[in-house]
Amino acid sequence: MNMTSIGDLAQSLMLRNRSQEIKQSIATLTEELSTGQVSDVSSRVGGDYSYLSDMDRNLALLGGFSISAAEASFFAEASQNSLERLSDLASSLNGTLLSLTPATLEPVRENISLQVSAGIETAISALNATIGGRSLFGGTATDRAPLASADVMMNELQSLVSGLGSAAAVQAAVETWFDDPAGFDAIMYNGSDQTLAPMQVGPGQQVEMTLKADDDTFRDLLQNMALAALAGDPALAFDAGIQAELIREAGGALLSSQDALTGLRADVGSAQARIEEAETRNASARTGLEYARGALLEADPFETATRLEEAQFQLESLYTVTVRSSQLSLLNFLR
Repeated sequence: MNMTSIGDLAQSLMLRNRSQEIKQSIATLTEELSTGQVSDVSSRVGGDYSYLSDMDRNLALLGGFSISAAEASFFAEASQNSLERLSDLASSLNGTLLSLTPATLEPVRENISLQVSAGIETAISALNATIGGRSLFGGTATDRAPLASADVMMNELQSLVSGLGSAAAVQAAVETWFDDPAGFDAIMYNGSDQTLAPMQVGPGQQVEMTLKADDDTFRDLLQNMALAALAGDPALAFDAGIQAELIREAGGALLSSQDALTGLRADVGSAQARIEEAETRNASARTGLEYARGALLEADPFETATRLEEAQFQLESLYTVTVRSSQLSLLNFLR
């Protein structure tokens, strides 16, 4: 009978190689058991990675859409908060202004003028609001406040209406300044003429946030508040009749401004609803793709555990053989 044998050195090398193979197999199976996914992806997909690559690409796109939608949501929410401040401000002022008459005491008129002046600062602050270091109402010029300070506007208007002798003349001068490109646009508005690009919040879905601080609604609000502030300005010294007429005109116009602000809030609310719907669809699509990807690469836990136990048994058996082989000697063989 033919017998084949190998030398001690070759046998030692063979046992070491086999030990490394089993250890590598144990490490691979342990990883599969802990992650729940096969390590040999190529074998699972039959060498065709196109389906898996398409899923990974779609998951990456959905991740980008999720970030964009979250940014759009924060932007819209901040814009809505600013519009709410403006609406509440207009609501609180118009009732007070409409209640004034020529018989109202001068200190009361001056006090209301101071309230309106403070309201102008509040309105400009709301329009200069930022989120994440970006201006909300400056168009593409998100790196700076879109409006100059209230003092700049009031100083310009004070010099413009000083010396005018009727409420109609004062009102016409203020309206002209707000409409004149060399007036409000040149002196107060520091934002861009271009609106922000639409925000991509989902596959084929965009949301536009186009409000700017030079919008007609915001101009009208600031114009009417400025009229009321000018009316009671002690430096201008208008008589009681002019003051009352200007304040009544401003109070009535603030009602229209409030309605216009409500319309803007509704538009922003509609954008918020679309963003929320897009976020829901993105999350649903992402969950479906992740489930499909997991199912494609899923490792059977029972089979993996069985193979792991088998590999551990093989390693233990190999160690046993190695120990016994190391104890062989000629003396033991001759016995």
